[in-house]
Amino acid sequence: MQTRVLTGITTTGTPHLGNYVGAIRPAIEASRDPTVDAFYFMADYHALIKSDDPARIEASRLQIAATWLAGGLDPNHATFYRQSDILEVPELMWLLTCVSSKGMLNRAHAYKAAVDKNTEAGEDADAGVTAGLYMYPVLMAADILAFNANKVPVGRDQIQHIEMARDIAQRFNHIYGREFFVLPEAHIEEQVATLPGLDGRKMSKSYDNTVPLFEGGARRLRETIMRIVTDSRLPGEPKDTDDSALFTIFKAFATPAESAAFAEALKGGLGWGEAKQVLFERVEADVAPMRERYDALMARPDDIEDILLAGAVKARAIAAPLVSTLRDAVGLRSAKHRPVVQAQPRVAATAASKARSPRFASFREVDGSFRFRLFAVDGEELLLSANFADPKAAGAVRQRLGSMGGAAAVVESQGDHLALLLDGQVVATSPAHPDEVLRAAAVVRLREALDALAAAE
Repeated sequence: MQTRVLTGITTTGTPHLGNYVGAIRPAIEASRDPTVDAFYFMADYHALIKSDDPARIEASRLQIAATWLAGGLDPNHATFYRQSDILEVPELMWLLTCVSSKGMLNRAHAYKAAVDKNTEAGEDADAGVTAGLYMYPVLMAADILAFNANKVPVGRDQIQHIEMARDIAQRFNHIYGREFFVLPEAHIEEQVATLPGLDGRKMSKSYDNTVPLFEGGARRLRETIMRIVTDSRLPGEPKDTDDSALFTIFKAFATPAESAAFAEALKGGLGWGEAKQVLFERVEADVAPMRERYDALMARPDDIEDILLAGAVKARAIAAPLVSTLRDAVGLRSAKHRPVVQAQPRVAATAASKARSPRFASFREVDGSFRFRLFAVDGEELLLSANFADPKAAGAVRQRLGSMGGAAAVVESQGDHLALLLDGQVVATSPAHPDEVLRAAAVVRLREALDALAAAE
């Protein structure tokens, strides 16, 4: 049985060594565990709370996605997506907002810290506090509950938000009389390293003491490592490894044997300058292959976009049915009559399902031209063909589409439609799909239908 684990990455900056060691690397390793159902997302809605610089948000979304992929994340083994591509998250946030108490939100650490700072400065308690900051815990709850995540890896400063998500989920379940939500658990990984920065404090953009992961290449990495603060002990004097930022960073990348050898060299009087060069070479050995993959990904932003949109399709396949159920639960129901479906014998149902497959339907327009539609198993229209003057020409195209399979299909986005091309010519188009995620999902459904037709040949 798999445990669903969900992690969000705020898109407000460029990843550094501390991000990689403390969050990216362990998450990627966890995603390879067959017992883990990993959900990793770009928390770009959350980023808007912290930054009003559109260029920074845009660049960070791309850089962080490329970093995770370059670090070894396999999107086939994890659901990797952008928060803003999941339309169900803001809708769920509103449903959760309507059962969340203001008193609980008043106690959120980030909001209280802002109020305390204003009070100490003699200003209005809510000066500069946005509704986004105030509602941050509810948005985080929606991120988690949309997928009924079992565990959420967080730092200790985020435990309160998981507790709030649990409280909100329990209240919704109680009010509407069903266990709609799994209660998530905070997962604290004590063994994950927290790297010191250049000045010995925790490596953080807030302290401006970070060591870049990819930005600036090997030269920038070396220059930054050479600026790590050390004590005044001269070459030849023993160095204390227990209080050395240099040694702590080295251990995060080295094997136990390498770390032991480096510790002996420091205790034996290795100079700090030489030690920094050793550290650079050890870090660069791990980072260089990833940097090469990162640069290749950044040169192909369309590929990153396709990966994220495919991840959003997977994510929405889970979130959409849940939110639909929740809409029904709170009374946001369709006014259309819902016919009662009589249960059929299992054998008959199975036989019927085997008989169903995607299908073509041909017709003639009033102008005398010939066209056809392609329908999915559930009756959804996937394609409408171009006009053909000759019914044989239309039939030939149908025959090719029915035998080609999904992988061979050339599909392009043209505005809010998809276009299917044969020999460079558009032969059919899809119905309108108003956003990129829906178009990506439509491509998946179309390819599946073409695969099913080819298999039935």
